[in-house]
Amino acid sequence: MYKTICKYRKLLYFCGKIDDKEMSFSFKEIISAFIVLFAIIDITGSLPIIIDLRSRGAKIGPMKVALISFAILVAFLFAGEGLLSLFGVEINSFAVAGAIIIFIYGMEMILGREIIKNDGPASAANVVPIIFPLIAGAGVLTTLISMRAEYAMQNIIVAIALNMVVVYFVLKYVDWVERVLGPTVIYILRKIFGIILLAMAVKLFTTNIATMI
Repeated sequence: MYKTICKYRKLLYFCGKIDDKEMSFSFKEIISAFIVLFAIIDITGSLPIIIDLRSRGAKIGPMKVALISFAILVAFLFAGEGLLSLFGVEINSFAVAGAIIIFIYGMEMILGREIIKNDGPASAANVVPIIFPLIAGAGVLTTLISMRAEYAMQNIIVAIALNMVVVYFVLKYVDWVERVLGPTVIYILRKIFGIILLAMAVKLFTTNIATMI
């Protein structure tokens, strides 16, 4: 498997599709992208919703949710820009719009107010609302496109995979996580990640708006 990856990498490098720098992994970028996506997905902040679904008899498959969510996010990461081009929208413009959405999500987490309504049907708990909109919602999809202007593609994919690992374990051990963290810690984490989202939104906005002026 490793040899196959190496051969594919050398072939792309030889053909001029990518350079060696673009194929390198950055631990700093992976951690940064992981934190941003973790804050947007906010699976710990969604614990009350997940617990409520379980109490009403909904069966949630942790592995199924993680795999489907990963496939959706990676597919949108690659195809999202192509979809934008159909509408004549540049990536920097979308990044600015994404920064606004991220800012709103950050304000929601800090103020404890629902600004963006999640009014999908209550049926099919694995898909709605767990996969969409809690995990692969509009905010996360918008963030992925925005992140392409800041991070290398392979680092974003690793960050997505790591987040899906977290999602899997939180869903599998939701009762244990709730007992260990407790409502106070979950509340504090939500506020902290809200501030992180606001800072990320400001950075995305200022970086990309400058290229448009």
